[in-house]
Amino acid sequence: MAELKTSGRPIDQLLEKVLCMNILSSDYFRDLLRLKTYHEVIDEIYNQVDHVEPWMTGNCRGPSTAFCLLYKFFTMKLTVKQMHGLLKHPDSPYIRAIGFLYLRYLGDFKTLWGWYEPYLKDDEEFSPGSSGQMTTMGVYVRDLFLGQYYFDTLLPRIPVPVVRTAVASLEKMNLPTKLSGSIGDSSRGSEETSRRPPSVKASLSVSFGQRAPHRASTRDSSPIRRTIAPPPYDKDGANGSRRSPSMRRSQSRDLSDRENSERDRGRDRDRDNERTRDRERDRDRDRYRDQERERDRGRDRDKDRRYDHERDRERDRDRRHDYDRDRGRDRDRRYDYDRRSIERSRRDYERSRSRSRSRSHSRSLHDQGTSLDQQRTPPRDESKEKKAASSNLAKLKDLYGDFGNKKENVGDGRAPNRDTSTEEVIRLGGSTWR
Repeated sequence: MAELKTSGRPIDQLLEKVLCMNILSSDYFRDLLRLKTYHEVIDEIYNQVDHVEPWMTGNCRGPSTAFCLLYKFFTMKLTVKQMHGLLKHPDSPYIRAIGFLYLRYLGDFKTLWGWYEPYLKDDEEFSPGSSGQMTTMGVYVRDLFLGQYYFDTLLPRIPVPVVRTAVASLEKMNLPTKLSGSIGDSSRGSEETSRRPPSVKASLSVSFGQRAPHRASTRDSSPIRRTIAPPPYDKDGANGSRRSPSMRRSQSRDLSDRENSERDRGRDRDRDNERTRDRERDRDRDRYRDQERERDRGRDRDKDRRYDHERDRERDRDRRHDYDRDRGRDRDRRYDYDRRSIERSRRDYERSRSRSRSRSHSRSLHDQGTSLDQQRTPPRDESKEKKAASSNLAKLKDLYGDFGNKKENVGDGRAPNRDTSTEEVIRLGGSTWR
């Protein structure tokens, strides 16, 4: 099913703010949460609604049952088929009136006249207000489209081109283009009723926890009943016909002066209340602005604190990385040093082993050579050697002469005479010289 085309604006901008707040805070609207379907809300309208004013009547002014159920429909987002079922419902005119109110508040302005036009001549009679004044459904629909106020509450503004088109259609249908008063007198904003309507003022006091207004004070502040003078109080108990005309005129003048003074005092009181509310609103706005500034400062402080924390973490991470890198370098350096030490000790060990091997090998070769020489060389004959030496000495003497006696004569007084023939032979050629 196709959903009904709406203006797209939120609900709290369509209804007056005070009325919307009172609806949402009322116990009856909270109780409507138990209603889940479209037909259950229609049955509740049939059983409970007896007027379609926005506010209740009586001592304690609050949102009416009809507008609580209308807000319930706002939350359900009706379809086109459901809207036709509301506007043509045969059981109760208040079900139809709530359907027309739904279109007036939430419907699209371009299609609103198309919804209203078939019902402009509807002759079903009902009483929209709590006063019991009867009207027809066609007149109610026409006033609802053309009016700007609905029982002293503001309606959403319809664009001027749409209103001109509707007025032209009404003139073609020979229907009046002026309001007939079926949705309340549009006296809001006039000099006599420049202050808030009694219902809205009472709802404010109920909504914001103040004392509910007394019924008598509400009745006296009504714009209709203020014009009617109360009956004069007869101190003697006699009828008013026995009083003189001058006394009646003086009493009526006193009453009018008293009413004017009371009206002036009421206006001053309302003006003071407005100023007080404006001051409180400005104070709340300043307090909210200060809280926002403080919240922004707190966010900035938290952001700076997180930034410092992250920076410290990065610094610690870099420090740990440098420390691990230095430790790795020291470890590599020690490893290289140990490796070089091991290589050096291994080379020294190999060198020492090779030296010992070569030394032992050379020693063994030398021993083998000496043993071979000993084996190869036969033992010498000492007698042969002596003979060879003496023969060599004799040859030398023959060649160079005998200097032994001269040497002995020269060194006669210094050393004893000794046989140096053997030494001379050895010095000149050795024992093997030939």
